[in-house]
Amino acid sequence: MINKKYSEFLPSMQSAEELVAQVDGLSSNIDLLRVDIENKVQRDLNVAVAEFTELKQQLERDTLVLSVLKKLQEFDRAIKEHKTALREKKYIAAAQQLEKARSSLRNLESRKGFELKILRALGTELTVQTQNMLCHLGEEWQKLIVWQLPPSKESSLEAVVHSELRFHTVPSKEEEVAGPPVVSVLQALAVLGELHTRLKAFGQLLLKYILKPLISYPSLQPLTEEQPDVFILRFKTEEPTLDQSSPMEVFDKIKLIFAALHKYLLNVPLEQPGEDRKEGRVTLAELLGELIWEELSNCLVQNCLVNSIPTNSSKLEQYAEVIKSTEEFEKALKNMQFLKGDTTDLLKYARNVNSHFASKKCQDVIAAARNLMTSEIHNTVKITPDSCVALPQLPDPGSGDHLKKQKPSNLVHNGTGNLENETKLSQYTFSLPTCRISSSVEQLMELVYQTLLEASVSTDQCCVQLFYSVRRIFQLFYEVVPTYHKESLQKFPQLAAIHHNNCMYLAHHLLTLGHQFRYCTANILSNEAASFVDLVPAFRRLGMECFKAQMRVQKGEILERLSSARNFSNMDDEENFRAANKAIRQVLHQLKRLGQVWQDVFPVTVYCKAMGTLLNTAMAEIVTRIVALEDISAEDADRLYSLCRIMVEEGPQVFTPLPEEDKNKKYQEEVPIYVQKWMTFKELMIILQANLQEIVDQ
Repeated sequence: MINKKYSEFLPSMQSAEELVAQVDGLSSNIDLLRVDIENKVQRDLNVAVAEFTELKQQLERDTLVLSVLKKLQEFDRAIKEHKTALREKKYIAAAQQLEKARSSLRNLESRKGFELKILRALGTELTVQTQNMLCHLGEEWQKLIVWQLPPSKESSLEAVVHSELRFHTVPSKEEEVAGPPVVSVLQALAVLGELHTRLKAFGQLLLKYILKPLISYPSLQPLTEEQPDVFILRFKTEEPTLDQSSPMEVFDKIKLIFAALHKYLLNVPLEQPGEDRKEGRVTLAELLGELIWEELSNCLVQNCLVNSIPTNSSKLEQYAEVIKSTEEFEKALKNMQFLKGDTTDLLKYARNVNSHFASKKCQDVIAAARNLMTSEIHNTVKITPDSCVALPQLPDPGSGDHLKKQKPSNLVHNGTGNLENETKLSQYTFSLPTCRISSSVEQLMELVYQTLLEASVSTDQCCVQLFYSVRRIFQLFYEVVPTYHKESLQKFPQLAAIHHNNCMYLAHHLLTLGHQFRYCTANILSNEAASFVDLVPAFRRLGMECFKAQMRVQKGEILERLSSARNFSNMDDEENFRAANKAIRQVLHQLKRLGQVWQDVFPVTVYCKAMGTLLNTAMAEIVTRIVALEDISAEDADRLYSLCRIMVEEGPQVFTPLPEEDKNKKYQEEVPIYVQKWMTFKELMIILQANLQEIVDQ
């Protein structure tokens, strides 16, 4: 067993020892090889890497120098070819070579750390060549388009009519061979980036001296003349049939201008550089349209379409012709590529006629109302319960189906008694009393009724705008009239009375104004919320405050005059008696003057209350001063009695509310009703004439 084991082990051990010996030898060889690599190969490798890096840097420098030299060569070649093309008047090629030279120079200037002094000289040369070419193109542009402008810079009719525009359609015979076509000049300008500037200047001249005058002046008519080598556009004046041109006439004139421009100038396709355009080719008409269309469309709206908006809703249907004409006008400009397919600003304005009609109508109404408010107050008209105000005919309230349920049923059936009260109100019960108001206020009320009647037959949107415009009229009156006429209302009693009547007149109509239009078809007016009743207290207060202020002024003057009566004391002194007599005479004169000023202006009841209040003020002041006297002699009492008798006899004479004298007696007899202190004053007179026993009895 042991022999077998060792006989198998010994061979395997011997083979393992041989392998170990081989591994040790291989390890020694590896160590020797590593030492050789570290001492020799690594040193040679470092040297090789350094040489490679140096060679690489040298290659990069040589490549950079070579590319710079190539760019310089390209710049020089482009400049030479540009000069050659320019001499031959091949403007497109010359412009393209300039752009190549500019691209080469831009590439050289972008290389950081590689600046050359020659680049500044190259830039100067490029600028000189560019300006030289632009000068040539400018001369060709001036030959192509010739303007004859008026000496005055103003665009008045007299100046514009002398304007003239010429297009040289073909070169003359001497220039036929060398002369460049229109496309060459325009494309060269486009390549150099100068076409936009030239076209913008041309567009501004076109607007100022041709397009805008044709819109503004109806008498101006365009004249075209075609000659073999030139097209001429000038103007003539004709007597206009209307003060303002219709949109159809204006559109026809402008289409004539653009048709001529399109034929001889604008129908030129250009290669338009730039990444923002999907298509490289664009027509000159499109470029010009982008520059001037916004300003042109605004001018057409402000000076043409605005004036054509109807002022009456009945004419709105006729406006369809204007909308159709606007559609045809835009379509014609789109066919000439002057407009893009999505440009419809002008058409949108024309189609939105209902809104513009309402806005214009509201502006006109507000302007007319303001003119009436700032006109003179003293021009008056007489208002009576029987007077018929010139108001439009309103819808019949009984015609509405919704009112049938409200009609009272007939109670008289088969002998049944009539339960209706036989006593009826007077037809004047709710009428405004006779008085005078400003004619401007009557016209203002007529304007309000006409505007609401216009609203009742308009669209809902227009109806709403007109309704609120009417409310703005009354709000304007409340704010404008007291401020604008402030000095006159304070200074003149008659104007204060008229203003009082004006406010009451407006408040009287405001009570029923909304109700009168309740049965109209428009939603806003048929709604119960469309009322003006909320304005009534404000207008009544406005009239009363002005009148009260005037009454305070008059009371102050009465008291001031009575203050010079020396307290009615010592009437036995002749000078004191004359002063008191003069004061009473002045008060009566003031009241008589007021009575004449307010005569036939105030309603009779208001007149009597106002005069009664002022006369009561005078009498109350006299009573107060006389009662305050401590001792009155018999002579003083007689003289005071004579003064009081003047007030009693002449006081009622200040009540003259009507121009007819015989009709005023009734109101003069009713003075005690309006003068609160009248009976007190009479009692004072009795006491002044009584003896002690009579005073005790009294």
